[in-house]
Amino acid sequence: MNSKPSVHTRSWFIGLFADIGLAVRRQLTDLGRATRLLIELFSLGWTSLKRFGLVRDQIHFLGNYSLAIIAVSGLFVGFVLGLQGYYTLQRYGSSEAVGLLVALSLVRELGPVVTALLFAGRAGTSLTAEIGLMKAGEQLSAMEMMAIDPVKRILAPRFWAGVLTMPVLAAVFSAVGIIGGWVVGVVMIGVDASSFWSQMQGGVDVWRDVGNGIVKSCVFGVTVTFVALYQGFEAQPTPEGVSKATTRTVVIASLLVLALDFVLTALMFSI
Repeated sequence: MNSKPSVHTRSWFIGLFADIGLAVRRQLTDLGRATRLLIELFSLGWTSLKRFGLVRDQIHFLGNYSLAIIAVSGLFVGFVLGLQGYYTLQRYGSSEAVGLLVALSLVRELGPVVTALLFAGRAGTSLTAEIGLMKAGEQLSAMEMMAIDPVKRILAPRFWAGVLTMPVLAAVFSAVGIIGGWVVGVVMIGVDASSFWSQMQGGVDVWRDVGNGIVKSCVFGVTVTFVALYQGFEAQPTPEGVSKATTRTVVIASLLVLALDFVLTALMFSI
């Protein structure tokens, strides 16, 4: 009995390995292009900040238009944290520490993370769609024909605007969330107001807690904004290509934010 694999089986294995190799090569190529673009954007930081008018307009576009959803989301997250925190701490006779629980949860984790996820869904998709439509309309090619670098003129101001906007939005989210926790804990439930604020003031460390939250929000700002710009810049110049790039922005940015949150938390609180 012939135990050698048939020609069809060998061809199937060869085709499978070829497809895997092609996919790996494509991913490495994309990673290389993304790395080169990220390095170029960082190198253009001082140039972009010198032309602050372009960055200012993008800060208004990204930050001001995202402020409403950030503030409303922070308020309701604060409501939930205050309610859940009170019922949890009440079991141990520590309901006065609900303010500390709300503050630490927001400034350490929920503020930067939820803000980044909302920023990816609101501002990230707008950036990807805008850059993708400019590419589909051949506006980027026209700029190159006029000896204008689209990375320097279009991408860099938007990148640095997103990096500067994210920490401010995260601070707004955390501040409004703390107010929401105060409304539920003090006004609605009846926790002592002085205990609420004093526990928070004594338990939250400016450098270890608030500082780590700011670092996280800056890292998430770089991640989300860069993913949005890269997906738009590399999108296929068709309506279908732009729509797929917009979807990839939300998926990739959200997964990277959650993964980086774990890594940063492990590094920050293990030292």
